[in-house]
Amino acid sequence: MGTRRQFVVAGAALALAGCSGARGTRPSSSDVVSTEGVAQTDWETASPGSHGIPSLTVEEVLGAGADVPGLRSLLVVRNGVLIGERYYRGASPSDLLPIASVTKSISSMLVGLALERGTIASLKEPVARLLPRAAAQVPDSPVANLTLEEILTGHSGLAFDIFKANELANSPDPVRLAMSLPRTPPPPSGWTYNDPVVGLLSPILAHAEGRDLAAVAMRDLFTPLGIERFAWRRDRQRNPLSYAGLAMRTRDLAKVAWAMTDSGVWRGKQVLPRHWVAQSTRAYGPADWRVPPVENVRYGYLWFTGSLSGRHVVWGWGYGGQFALFAPELRLAVATAATSPLRENLAHQTNSIMALVARLVLAAT
Repeated sequence: MGTRRQFVVAGAALALAGCSGARGTRPSSSDVVSTEGVAQTDWETASPGSHGIPSLTVEEVLGAGADVPGLRSLLVVRNGVLIGERYYRGASPSDLLPIASVTKSISSMLVGLALERGTIASLKEPVARLLPRAAAQVPDSPVANLTLEEILTGHSGLAFDIFKANELANSPDPVRLAMSLPRTPPPPSGWTYNDPVVGLLSPILAHAEGRDLAAVAMRDLFTPLGIERFAWRRDRQRNPLSYAGLAMRTRDLAKVAWAMTDSGVWRGKQVLPRHWVAQSTRAYGPADWRVPPVENVRYGYLWFTGSLSGRHVVWGWGYGGQFALFAPELRLAVATAATSPLRENLAHQTNSIMALVARLVLAAT
C-alpha cells in the first residue's frame, strides 16, 4: 500500500448488504475512503500453538471454512497477535468486504467517544434534544421521547422488519421515516431490532460533531487503529448509514474486535474509554435472536453477548455471519466476512460460521 492517500467520498450507489436479504458486493475504487498520512500498521503474526491454541485445530477450522459457500474470510487474534487467517472464493486480505450490521457496533463505539468528549451530554438525552429540527417536523412522534440509551439497548418499543432494510436505505428521507414509526406492543423481552431507529445515530453524531459519520469514524476511531481504507454506503440524503453499509478489510475488523477485547487499547494507546467498553458490553436484557451454540444471548449497546460452554463472548453480528467476536477473559478475537445469503439460506449460513468461531473459542486455554 502506497504512502500517498487520497480522499474519495463513498457514493450512495455502493451496494453493500445491510441487515437485509440484499446481496453484498465489493465496492468499486470510486467508493473507497482512504485516510491521509496514516502509517502502515498491520498485524504481528505467530503460530496458534505459541498462544495456547492447538495449531491443528486452527488449521482444521480454517480448512472447514471452505465448505461454507458464503464465507469470505476468517481471522483469529490472540494476545494481540494474528494466529490464523484464511480467505475464500477469491477474496484477499486487501479487499473491502461488507460487514453489514456490525456497522451498528462501530456506531456504538463512536457514541462512546462522543460522550467522552462531551459533544453528547448523556445517554439519557432524548431524540427531541439530539435532533430538534427533525423532531419538530413530526409532532407527537414516539421516537422523539426515546433516549440514546434506549436506542443502543434495543429498548425503543418500536418494531421494524429487518428484511425491509433496502427500502429504508432507499427512502428519500430516512430520518422522517424513523420519526414516523408508530409505537407497537413490545415482545415479552422488551427487545426489538430496529434499523431506522439505530439509523438516527448518524444524524445525531453529525449534529453533535459538525461532520458526518464517516468523517467522525475516520478521525476518532479508524485513524487511531491504523485503518487506512474503508467504504460506507450513504442514504438518499448523502448521510452514511449507522445501522449497516460499512465495508473494510477483515484485518481491520479484527483490529476493532481486538481493541474491544483489550479494554479499548490498541498498541499501547487507549483508543476507546475503558469504562465505555465495559459499559457497552454489559447485558441490559435478553435478545430474541439465537445463534447456536451460543447460549444466554443478551444485548448491550449494539453488541450481542452470550456464553460458549461458560466462556463469556461479545460480538457484533451482521446478516449472514459477519462477526466481530471477542472473549475478553481468553484475550481472543475472531473476525469474519461473508456474503449476504438469500433469506431461506440465512440461518444455515449464520449458524455454520458461528460453529467455526465457537470451535476456536472452545480450543483456547
